[in-house]
Amino acid sequence: MPLLEPKPEALRPAAAEGPYHDRVTDRQASGTPERLRDDLVALLGPDKVLHHVSDLVRYASDASPYRFVPQVVVLAEDIDDVSAVFSYAHGKGRSVVFRAAGTSLNGQAQGEDILVDVRRHWAGVEVLDGGARARIRPGTTVVRANAALARHGRLLGPDPASAIACTLGGVVANNASGMTAGTTRNSYRTLASVTLVLPSGTIVDTGDPAADEELAHAEPELCRGLLALKAEIEADPELVARIRAKYEIKNTNGYRLDAFLDGTTPAEILRGLAVGSEGTLAFIAETVFETLPLNRYTSTALLFFPTLSAAAAAVPLFNEAGAIAVELMDGNTLRASVSVSGVPADWAELPKTTTALLVEFRAPDEAAREAQEEAARKVLAGLELVAPVASVTNEFTRDPAVIAGYWKARKAFVTAVGGSRPSGTTLITEDFAVPPSRLAEACTALLELQDRHGFDAAVAGHAAHGNLHFLLAFDAARPADVERYAAFMDEFCALTVERFDGSLKAEHATGRNIAPFLELEWGPRATELMWRIKRTLDPHGILAPRVLLDRDPKAHLRGLKTIPQVEAIADPCIECGFCEPTCPSQDLTTTPRQRIVLRREMMRQAPASPVTGALLDAYGYDAVDTCAGDSTCKLACPVGIDTGVMMKEFRHRRHSPAEERAAALTARHFKAVERSARLAVAAAAKIGDRIGEGRADRLLKSLTGAARKAVRPDLVPEWLPQIPGAAARKPPATRRVGAAAVYYPACVNRIFGEPDGFDGPSLPEAVVAVSARAGKPVWIPDDVQGTCCATIWHSKGYDEGNAVMANRIVEAAWGWTAGGRLPLVVDASSCTLGIAHEVVPYLTPDNRELHAELTVVDSVVWAAEELLPHLEIHRTVGSAVLHPTCSMRHLGDEAQLRAVAEACATEVVVPDDAGCCAFAGDRGMLHKELTEAATAKEAAEVTSRHFDAHLSANRMCEVGMDHATNGRGYHSVLLALEGATRVGG
Repeated sequence: MPLLEPKPEALRPAAAEGPYHDRVTDRQASGTPERLRDDLVALLGPDKVLHHVSDLVRYASDASPYRFVPQVVVLAEDIDDVSAVFSYAHGKGRSVVFRAAGTSLNGQAQGEDILVDVRRHWAGVEVLDGGARARIRPGTTVVRANAALARHGRLLGPDPASAIACTLGGVVANNASGMTAGTTRNSYRTLASVTLVLPSGTIVDTGDPAADEELAHAEPELCRGLLALKAEIEADPELVARIRAKYEIKNTNGYRLDAFLDGTTPAEILRGLAVGSEGTLAFIAETVFETLPLNRYTSTALLFFPTLSAAAAAVPLFNEAGAIAVELMDGNTLRASVSVSGVPADWAELPKTTTALLVEFRAPDEAAREAQEEAARKVLAGLELVAPVASVTNEFTRDPAVIAGYWKARKAFVTAVGGSRPSGTTLITEDFAVPPSRLAEACTALLELQDRHGFDAAVAGHAAHGNLHFLLAFDAARPADVERYAAFMDEFCALTVERFDGSLKAEHATGRNIAPFLELEWGPRATELMWRIKRTLDPHGILAPRVLLDRDPKAHLRGLKTIPQVEAIADPCIECGFCEPTCPSQDLTTTPRQRIVLRREMMRQAPASPVTGALLDAYGYDAVDTCAGDSTCKLACPVGIDTGVMMKEFRHRRHSPAEERAAALTARHFKAVERSARLAVAAAAKIGDRIGEGRADRLLKSLTGAARKAVRPDLVPEWLPQIPGAAARKPPATRRVGAAAVYYPACVNRIFGEPDGFDGPSLPEAVVAVSARAGKPVWIPDDVQGTCCATIWHSKGYDEGNAVMANRIVEAAWGWTAGGRLPLVVDASSCTLGIAHEVVPYLTPDNRELHAELTVVDSVVWAAEELLPHLEIHRTVGSAVLHPTCSMRHLGDEAQLRAVAEACATEVVVPDDAGCCAFAGDRGMLHKELTEAATAKEAAEVTSRHFDAHLSANRMCEVGMDHATNGRGYHSVLLALEGATRVGG
């Protein structure tokens, strides 16, 4: 049940900058107009209608420079919901815009009336024909679809840089292509069929053999209109030639007129028109893709050239040699990329004239790779390369980690350059294409044009296809900046069309920014045909008005969003949305991007604004309390924004001095707290033994529920049936003499035992046993009780308590390990992360020096790297499913988890939808709805089949997964290892 915000005023911005001209107005403080809200609730039900002002604000921004506040947001669950909204919009004269991932760069996912969310309930992949095809729902990310296809050695053709977040509905609607797709592997070329919901409500599956017959019966006028357009186009040889020529290079500007040349029937024409239609013609309810071979044998190089022209001259040579990708990054792009984790710092010293090409070859087997590498070496021999900094090698590599680093830097172009923009500025991302032979000329002209209009020049792109990207940053709150941007766009569009006969949109689709320039590129004849296409399919104009077609020459200047300055940790955010798929609360309340978007709206408002008041009332639960604090958003964000840290700081702001002192007192007396917690868990187990587990669960839930009401729901956990029994009072006996490592049982493993029904030793007993079997005995210090990794206080924002425990554990660990001579092995991944990294900011200067001498090792890493090579496996189970924890992602030890599991099971599966369980220590007991939402997809995968073992490496995460899977019995992989290596069964 949502909490009442305990102290909303504590989260009020200290100094709002508003009022801004684009702020949400006071009359919108109450959210959706009452009549519209009531109509849609009656039509769809209350759970599908988001109507509070906080809902409208968080959906008002996407990755584009635009911002439009919808009147209402609908969470459509199925085609019937979409059809009902269409019918309502038609009858009431309203408009509809679809939004999935919100990663579009030109405002395609924004509307001013009814906005329909087609991400939350629209995910799913069905692999067909052994992987040759895939049926994919529109809310499925490219990464998720490719994960399912990879098992079959296949992948999708489109590979946009935002693949981690963008969904297939948006990819098709924008004809997004990416690094390798070019003009032959994009959606238009690889989409086998599509299921559409037309504005009339008619459903068309273009892959159905009876599609044209059914369409002719349901929509005879539409069919006649499409065939008439086809006949008219084909009767004009000059127009046909122009259309074919326009698609020889990448082009997503306007509707796909070649659909009338490639399709012979209305259904076939509709399939083609759907690609790149940006939600203006129909709703894409399902796609079927023809897939491509996943050539796993890769060779990649990042090559540095002294000038842009030298790099451009090398592009056709690599194309001829068979490279699948040739990516260009100019000097400013390279220099800005140092903000991306893993990019060498010395790139910041690169000369501005330096230009890099990221070149990749992919082959089906080793022999083909060797042939490709030989061809690449011949090209390299004739190139003028430079090595201006120490980190530049100019060599091809097969190392997956190095290759991943190269691609991370390249894919982060938008966010890395955008993240380093001046605070308060709006980011414009544009892309265009020219004939590849004119690449260098176009780059030079663009850089000169940017510089002349006072913009920091930066260019990157898919050089193999003549496709370039650039960024502009300006302050949308300043009219002079907007005028400067407008002047640039006028000149840029004229330059691209008149000098290069290029595409004003290569892969990002027309969008609001280029809609006014559509006729400049296509001419009046073709543009009028596009207007007729729109009228033929959407005669009442209910779908996405002004997104693709707009006769207003200044339309691209409307709705430009201001970017008020917010907390320093979040201020670099450009609202790209890469963070959203990894966020545990994405299907419950808000995402990291939305948390920042809401914060920025507070800054737009005047003091005492009713809008700010309404936002604050919701922010406590929606943003702060239901943030798992797992910081996986930092891993997904190309510039490393950790929204979890910001939410922990907000939790801290809500604490009174007395609460901070109480938390610090708890830390100082944690030994007694730990003992009491273990006794309470033991007492609960005894109650279950006496009155039965079912009655005991109901009684304990009732008691904790009453306590939550009396104290505060965010402080008192709720009892869950999956809570395990108590751990043993004392850890197993060990000896310090001869120990290979110090073993630190985390406090959670000193309080809680193993899941009900588990037949085997405790986790501490298992770690001691397997370490001894491997000849690497461990020692458990006698005084571990009363110590902790400090995560308990850190996650709740109790700074004083955090500092007390952080310093205590480091001082103790330094003593236990003889000043760092022995490694400290920790048996819970979140505690490993806490001791190794999270405690550091809270340490005294002296203790930071002690911490630097420690070697903190996760128990899974200890087992995989130090124990497994010396262990004999006596028995295995048939199948095991793994839950990698979010802490393991931060630590980078998921491979070790799999290695240990593979020693214990014949088949090891990591669910495609595995993610943070959001149990987050006790947050899953404070807000069980958070864990239930976060684990829903993973749990569905796990429970869809039988597994012999359910394994992880963090006790409370295992409890969370047990709760999600109705008690499947998750336990540590080290328990499985102990059983597999035990002599005699």
